[in-house]
Amino acid sequence: MKKVAVVLAGCGVLDGSEIYESVITLLTLDREGAKAVCLAPNIPQHHVVNHRTQEPTEGESRNVLTESARLARMEITDIAKIDINDLDAAIFPGGWGAAKNSCNYATKGPNYDVNPQIADFIKSMHAAGKPLGFLCISPMIAANVLGEKKVKLTVGNNADVARDLEAKGAQHVECALEDIVTDESLKVVSTPAYMLAENIAGLEPGITKLVKQVLQWTA
Repeated sequence: MKKVAVVLAGCGVLDGSEIYESVITLLTLDREGAKAVCLAPNIPQHHVVNHRTQEPTEGESRNVLTESARLARMEITDIAKIDINDLDAAIFPGGWGAAKNSCNYATKGPNYDVNPQIADFIKSMHAAGKPLGFLCISPMIAANVLGEKKVKLTVGNNADVARDLEAKGAQHVECALEDIVTDESLKVVSTPAYMLAENIAGLEPGITKLVKQVLQWTA
């Protein structure tokens, strides 16, 4: 059974991993006979957002690993402690946690950095020739870490985000919601997900294709 890391960044679209993207990823892996291994960094969240009011809360702090355990049904590992030899591939769902916790693109714009634990994980997986998948806004993480390799990525058709992605050296490819962009030489695949989706049903075709492509590369 193939083991695929699902790298989470909290729980909830505004301050963590996008729940629907994460669940469809987990569901598709299960349907395809693969085992999901949920990971997250053991770090404080950038901030906490009240998802009812959509406003940040004052004086509240949460932990990314602890919050991610909500999505993982408690089975989650600190990304700093995982042995990549136990993994065959990795997928990064989107959500603002990917741009606030895994990296700081949401707050620093084009001058953003990636969390060192996340960056080290991606570099190690890539060096080992293991496939990587990125959904929604998470290709910005890949652009920062793998940009010098001219990695091909997509964030759909958002010109501003695409410009920032390319500023890191990556190549942006416009992509429809239901499609994927593959970089065969680097074994990196991405899909727009909620960069373009208007409902949960619209997410499934692109995410399904992405998961299948990741697993195909592990064969």
